[in-house]
Amino acid sequence: MSEVETAQRGRRRGGGRDARRQLRTGGGGGPARPFITRNLPPVDILSDEAAEIIEANAETILEEIGIDFLEDDEARSMLGDAGCDVRGERVHFPRGLARELCGSAPSSFTQHARNPERSVEIGGNNMVFAPVYGPPFVRDLKDERRYATIEDFRNFVKLVYMHPGFHHSGGTVCEPVDLPVTKRHLEMVYAHQRLSDKPYMGSVTAPERAQDTIDMSRILFGEEFVDANTVIINLINANSPMTWDATMLAALKVYARNNQAVITSPFILAGAMSPVSVAGTLAQTLAEAMSGIAFTQLVRKGAPVVFGSFASSMSMQTGAPTFGTPEPAKVLLGCAKLARRLGVPFRSGGSLTAAKTADAQAAYESTNTIMPTVMGGVNFVLHAGGWMEGGDVSENGQALDALRETGPGKHFLGSAHTQANFETAFWRSEMADNTTYEQWSSEGSVESHSRARARASQMLAAYEAPEIDQSKDEALRAFIAKRMEELPDSEF
Repeated sequence: MSEVETAQRGRRRGGGRDARRQLRTGGGGGPARPFITRNLPPVDILSDEAAEIIEANAETILEEIGIDFLEDDEARSMLGDAGCDVRGERVHFPRGLARELCGSAPSSFTQHARNPERSVEIGGNNMVFAPVYGPPFVRDLKDERRYATIEDFRNFVKLVYMHPGFHHSGGTVCEPVDLPVTKRHLEMVYAHQRLSDKPYMGSVTAPERAQDTIDMSRILFGEEFVDANTVIINLINANSPMTWDATMLAALKVYARNNQAVITSPFILAGAMSPVSVAGTLAQTLAEAMSGIAFTQLVRKGAPVVFGSFASSMSMQTGAPTFGTPEPAKVLLGCAKLARRLGVPFRSGGSLTAAKTADAQAAYESTNTIMPTVMGGVNFVLHAGGWMEGGDVSENGQALDALRETGPGKHFLGSAHTQANFETAFWRSEMADNTTYEQWSSEGSVESHSRARARASQMLAAYEAPEIDQSKDEALRAFIAKRMEELPDSEF
C-alpha cells in the first residue's frame, strides 16, 4: 500500500478521530504552550567542589593559554582596553576578568514573536525547543536523500509552525543549495517571518547578512520595537579549540550592538577539538563560552547572551562523530551547572543521532541525548524533537468523584469521570501503532517511517499561513528584491 493510499484510508476510517486528535495536539499552528517551565530541579552531577575546580581550570586556560580572536583588530582593541593581555591575535584574560565582564549579561530575557502569544522567555526554569540547525542534506517524503532546496526549507518551517512541540521556528533548518550563498539568507529569514509567527533565528554567515536580518526584522516589528526589544536569537559558534574566527565575531557585533541575542557556543568533538576527558572538555568549554560572553558585553553591556555547548564524542577508530554516548551527556549536565553558576541562560542538547535512517539506532541515540537535555534544565534546545508535560492536581485531576463512584474491587471504565475525560486523559502518540499485529497487518503493515512521511504530507496539505499585515509583507518583498539586485550571485 502506498503512502498516499495509507493516508486516504486513514481519512476515510477516522475523520472524527482525526479531528479530535487535532484538538488534543494543538496542530495547525493554533495557540499552544509557548515554552516549557520546569517544576523539577535539574539533575546535578557536579559537586560544588568539582565545579570550583573546573572553573579554576577555565581561568587558567584564559590566563595562561589564551583565546585567539582572528582577523578582528577592533575586537582585540576592545579586549585590550578592558584589561586583557593581547599578543598578536591571541588574547589572555587576567584571572577573574572574563567572569567579571559576564556579570552584566541578563540571567533571562524575552524573545518576542510577531504573535505575542508565542513569545518565549529564555533562561531560569524555562525550556524552549527549536528544530534542527544546519543540515545540507534532507531525506524527503519519497525517502530520497539529497541536497536541500528552498522549497524544503519552507516546508520545514511550515511543519515546525504546525507542531505544538516546537516553541521556536529556528534558523537554518536546512541549507537551500539551489540559491546563491550570497542571497539565500534573504529568502530563509523571510520564510520564518511569513510562514510562521513563532520566534526565529537570524543569519550569521557574514555581517552584511546579519544586518539584513536586523533590517527585515525592523520592517516586520517596527524600528522602535526592535531597538527596545529582542526579536532575534543567533548561533555564534566558536572554532574550537579556543578560537573565534572573523566571520562569527563580525556577526556577533552586529547583533549585540542592536540588542539582539547571541548564543556563544563552543562546537566540540571531544578527542579532536578537546581532550579525551569530561573534566578537560568542561574546562575548555567554559573558557571558550566565557570569552565569547565577555566580548559580547564589551560590545554592548547588558546585551542578551546564552552560554552554548555542543559537545560530542568521536570514534577514535574512524574519526566519525558519535551521539548518545555517556561522556557528552556528562558534559551537557556539567555545563548546565556551570551556566547556572555563571548566571546566564544555557543552550545545548536536542535529539542527535549518527544513524543514517529513522531506525532503532536513531531512536535510542536521540533519546540518550534528549534525556540529559531535559534532566539538566537546558534553556534553549537546538535540534529538539519535542517533550510532553504531565501532572494534573486540579479538582478534576484528583478524580475523587471517580474513586467514590467506583469503590473497591471494580473498574473505572464506566465511571462518569472516565467518560468525561477519556479523550484527553492520556497522551497518545500520533505516530505509534498500538493495535494488534493482526489489525496492523490487515491495514497494510505500515512501518513508522512511512507513517511519518504520510503525516508530514497531510500536515503540509493542511497548512495555512498565519495572518500578516499586507503592507509589511509587501515591504519585506521589496527589501528582498532590492537586496537581490545589489548582491552578487557569488562571493568571488
